[in-house]
Amino acid sequence: MPNHKCDRQIWKIFSSLIVGFGLQALFSISALAETTDPETTANSAHSEDSVNEWYQLPAPTNNLPDNFDRNPARQSVGNPHNVDVTSPINATSEPPVPIASERATHISEASQTQPAEIPPLVEENKLENPPLVYPAENSLEQVTSVSQLSDVQPTDWAFQALQSLVEKYGCIAGYPDGTYRGNRALTRYEFAAGINACLDKIREYTAKQTENQVNRNDLIKMQKLQEEFAAEIATLRGQTDLLEARATELEANQFSTTTKLSGFTVFGIQGRTPNRADRAPRDGKRDTKDPGTNVNSINFTQLYLTTQFSPRSNLLIGFYNQNGSNSPQLTEDVNLAYNLGETPGFTISDLNYRFLVGDKLAVFAGTAGVNMITGFRGPNRAESAASGPLSAFAQRNPILNTGLGLGGIGIDWQFANRASLQAVYSTNIPGFFVSSNGSKGHNTLGVQLTLTPADPVDVTVYYVNDYSPDGNLISLAGDRQLTAINPSTNKSEPLETNAVGASLNWRISSRVSLGGWAGYTNSRIPGKSGTVATTNYMVFLNFPDLFNSGNLGGIYIGQPPKIVSSNLPTGNNVPDFLDTGLGRSGGQPGTTTHVEVFYRWQVNDNISVTPGLILIFQPGHTPDSDPISVGVLRTSFSF
Repeated sequence: MPNHKCDRQIWKIFSSLIVGFGLQALFSISALAETTDPETTANSAHSEDSVNEWYQLPAPTNNLPDNFDRNPARQSVGNPHNVDVTSPINATSEPPVPIASERATHISEASQTQPAEIPPLVEENKLENPPLVYPAENSLEQVTSVSQLSDVQPTDWAFQALQSLVEKYGCIAGYPDGTYRGNRALTRYEFAAGINACLDKIREYTAKQTENQVNRNDLIKMQKLQEEFAAEIATLRGQTDLLEARATELEANQFSTTTKLSGFTVFGIQGRTPNRADRAPRDGKRDTKDPGTNVNSINFTQLYLTTQFSPRSNLLIGFYNQNGSNSPQLTEDVNLAYNLGETPGFTISDLNYRFLVGDKLAVFAGTAGVNMITGFRGPNRAESAASGPLSAFAQRNPILNTGLGLGGIGIDWQFANRASLQAVYSTNIPGFFVSSNGSKGHNTLGVQLTLTPADPVDVTVYYVNDYSPDGNLISLAGDRQLTAINPSTNKSEPLETNAVGASLNWRISSRVSLGGWAGYTNSRIPGKSGTVATTNYMVFLNFPDLFNSGNLGGIYIGQPPKIVSSNLPTGNNVPDFLDTGLGRSGGQPGTTTHVEVFYRWQVNDNISVTPGLILIFQPGHTPDSDPISVGVLRTSFSF
């Protein structure tokens, strides 16, 4: 029998490639190929380097990037275009709430890329006679005093000559180890290079009219030496030009298509205290027992295949698998970042193509892994389900989880030194944009402005427009179902939603960061009167390198999304449906408070262990429900 599932996966890959290459051809207009802004500073909020890194989607490392996992199917389990709490934001990010992404490029330090590692000096016994390095401007081998040459002594017969050349003309250089090696044989090419270097210095002095520093007899002698070795000097210059030409050719043609494998695995052991809830109807009685309080384990694995087609484009394919779950649960408030639901095997989480248009604009499109979580830059450097907060709610503003889109298109535009703009359109229907399901799909458009008004401060402001076919915003925390389910049809009305929010991160010092977010949504049923509104907020403290380098402590306190007002028609108003069902308008009767404390111990570059405690007061925004305590021990392996 034909394998229809396999055929569909292959068609997804081909459709993503076709759309990606088509978009690249469309956008790759010479007029858009802007050059790098020379005024971009190293400490700018969203530098061009951030855009260049964003589309590359680096693989998770010891400190998984800011937005570690990018699977839209995951609640918080990273962006393409990555988690060291002190590293710059990355554009990019991580899928839903669980598992942060690799985008991680942080705003104000986004352009502070790490320099390439300098290789160790060649040991003496491995290279007896390394080539001489003659002085040039800013050369590290420049000798300003003969005393810098460890093997030259005042008793040496040539000491005075060396001292004169060093102090009068500054045209002597030693080996990297601080020696001169005056007794080794000298080739004619090396001698010619040395003479030429001294002559250039003398000409420089002459041009500056410092004739008192140049002895005319010395000049005549040097000119004669230059004439004698003119052939060698010309040959040396020709060889240098040839080497430069070959190096340029190699740099231009050295790229080849490569595919890299990266990923991580999270092992979590968690359990919550026994509790009872006041469920529908809410009458002040704790009549429902939480059925999922046993200690359980979860194993979540994420794999990424990143194929680079050119230095400015790549294809990202991601797969994830989960064994175990902390369900059943009475409330969304106990959701963990790495709990997406068990899967029978590996499931596609990312399938998208990314490329740069000029140096300031990145574009990505695909059939999976395209949403606000993967496309927006996040100011909180600790955002990661594998190495940051433990809960889904503490990853980011739940507004940014809205829709959890699969396919779509997004951009990241660095339009100023300290400002950038991201935009994403996505749908949760498998495939690219809307399929034959038509308007049944969940479609989301998000726009974010990212600013760094001062080096320690990163700010994001965002707007989201969403159409939900069943009234569920899929925000992964708090009140996400905003229209009641009709018992007779087992369906709920659709919603059109407008949402706004802002996030802030202030690095008070290298060891303390203060941040938070706030969000507001307003929704209505198309064609009917009434609206429903929600609010949410979070305040947090991160403590990078707490007790030791690479470790991280965190304290998070906030309110998950809460219906604060609803005057939807009778039968659709959620608070009224839970309380009386008499058609009364209003919001939830209580307010959930989320308190989370955790400490990540970085065992080595690839392994971290994070114990933590989550306290939930008035779960489900119900004042008569028992408080819940959740204990978690998370171990993460990255490669």
